[in-house]
Amino acid sequence: MLRRHARAACTALAAAGMVLAGLQAGSATAAPQAPDTAPAPAVGTAAQTLGAASAQPELLLAMGRDLGLTRAQALDRLANEAEAGATAARLRQDLGGAFAGAWVDGAEAGTLTVATTRPSDTAAIRATRARALLVPHGLTALERVKETLDRAATAEVPVRYVDVRANVLVVEETKAGAGARLVRATGVPRELVRVVRATAAPRPLYDIRGGDAYYMGGGGRCSVGFAVTRGTTQGFATAGHCGRAGTTTSGFNQVAQGTFQGSVFPGNDMAWVAANSSWTSTPYVKGSGGTNVQVTGSVLQPVGASVCRSGSTTGWHCGTVQQHNTSVTYPEGTITGVTRTTVCAEPGDSGGSYISGSQAQGVTSGGSGTCASGGTTFFQPLNPLLQNYGLTLRTTGGDPGPGPGEPQPGGTWAAGKVYAAGDTVTYGGASYRCLQGHQAQTGWEPPNVPALWRRL
Repeated sequence: MLRRHARAACTALAAAGMVLAGLQAGSATAAPQAPDTAPAPAVGTAAQTLGAASAQPELLLAMGRDLGLTRAQALDRLANEAEAGATAARLRQDLGGAFAGAWVDGAEAGTLTVATTRPSDTAAIRATRARALLVPHGLTALERVKETLDRAATAEVPVRYVDVRANVLVVEETKAGAGARLVRATGVPRELVRVVRATAAPRPLYDIRGGDAYYMGGGGRCSVGFAVTRGTTQGFATAGHCGRAGTTTSGFNQVAQGTFQGSVFPGNDMAWVAANSSWTSTPYVKGSGGTNVQVTGSVLQPVGASVCRSGSTTGWHCGTVQQHNTSVTYPEGTITGVTRTTVCAEPGDSGGSYISGSQAQGVTSGGSGTCASGGTTFFQPLNPLLQNYGLTLRTTGGDPGPGPGEPQPGGTWAAGKVYAAGDTVTYGGASYRCLQGHQAQTGWEPPNVPALWRRL
């Protein structure tokens, strides 16, 4: 854990989104119109839904510095990543238990690879213009094995994740032999696991606009993750290890700000702070030089996608998503379900925002290494945090619609509700299944966003 106490500064971020040249949202078919009805609204591609072409200059500059991309390449990458995420989500539902993971490759993320355990699936994968890879182990099966290891893991084997590219469960050890002992103790087949040596143990990055510093009543500093609301209450999401329920906070200007309403750590690393009437949530993350980077949604991006972080200690840095659903054992205990990235961070960068394009991804949990030598970081995905506390992400989309779970005319779909991949809703007399996890908002009704919903 990267702890910094009274003078510790935390994180914010701006990140890069996703799309895949040639993978148009096109594998989803538009629903047929009933006769004598008004024309259906225009259906956008995944890139249009996620606003890939509207990435802000500071985000593109950070991607250029850290990923070696020109402005045009960065825009192409964001578009390609968005389309790849939608295509991979559809294929995951179609392939079921045979699905073994998906990832993007190339400077502009122009190649989507989808792995399967079933030879008969390869034609369907190639039909979407993705590369098909036949592997022995399904993703769900490997993740169940990881859960077995999670229950017995110690700080000597601090990180476990499924490497979808290698189709293997990876265990990082800080002490020689610790990984092998864990595998033996749990009875997990050795051929499913690859043990690697960790250069450093991860630790939380201690320390209403994403990325601004805030101070805890008992000392220490962290960063705002993302501005949220709960009914009429303003506030923000952040890391659970920054404070417990009842901990008071002051803002970047040392003015009284709010109180932690809920906090989970370990297990997860999530919390939210309700602000007092002097503070207003804004739909932005603090960018380079204090500029505002807009937040328009919370669609989680796939492995290989670009992601950026902005921290009050280390500024703006970008990298890529390495693995989702990673488990990390800190000295304080194990957290599960975090995302592993190549973005660097240092002490004081905790709690702040990870953003991909304009899509909020999560809040900084911990990591290892430095921004001088490179490092690894982990973020707590934002959507489970929003769902756990009934929060609405503040976005630049205007009226967010009803609060979480409130009914919409014409079906069970509701703006403000967090949906996970596989959830089903009704809207306008039709049923839809969620493809990519996100918090719904006005304008993202199921018929209009085939990148997020598939009609059944």
